[in-house]
Amino acid sequence: MKSLWTALALTAVLTTGAPALAADAAAARLPATPSVPAVTAADRILGRADAPVTVIEYASFTCTHCAHWTNDVLPTFKARYIDTGKVRLVFRDMPTQPVQVAATAAAIGRCAAPGKFFDVAHHFMAGQAAAFASGDARQWYMDAVAVSGRTQPQIETCLADPATGQALQRDIEAAVAAGVEGTPTFFVNGRRTADHSLETLAAAIDPLLKGR
Repeated sequence: MKSLWTALALTAVLTTGAPALAADAAAARLPATPSVPAVTAADRILGRADAPVTVIEYASFTCTHCAHWTNDVLPTFKARYIDTGKVRLVFRDMPTQPVQVAATAAAIGRCAAPGKFFDVAHHFMAGQAAAFASGDARQWYMDAVAVSGRTQPQIETCLADPATGQALQRDIEAAVAAGVEGTPTFFVNGRRTADHSLETLAAAIDPLLKGR
């Protein structure tokens, strides 16, 4: 897997957008009430397309709070809202420190086969603590490739494609435009929630489901 590691560590696709990756500072200069961009065909979506409520999550694969939400909150959230057709969850990338590591993981997720993104996302969040403890992200990346539905050469080709970095950059710019200052940040039908707890999300979602 040496060639894959080289591609992940050195690819210019993930480093040419450095100014926009510094999103925290930019976000502080935004208006108080920016709007979250609408869902498009490019988004990664879990749940029914016609669900009455859309929850957009801006997250980073190196964010410990994001890992906690995915590992500990998402299973209950999914059973209550997504599996019942009430909510569609939209995942958008917002790489945080260390940005190179987070952006590389995000790019691998974007290179997954159709229908495999959330398998890769789950792997990254579940394995985050071990990757941090080891101080070496290579195995973390390689294990993600193993569940991506793609071969190593296919992932390498995708990582080298400028379109991959451009798509990631669009997510980052959308996060900045939406006023995202940290991860995870959630929007319920376009309105930001106060925090990412299940209780707060339920309080925002349940009134929108009355009569359904």
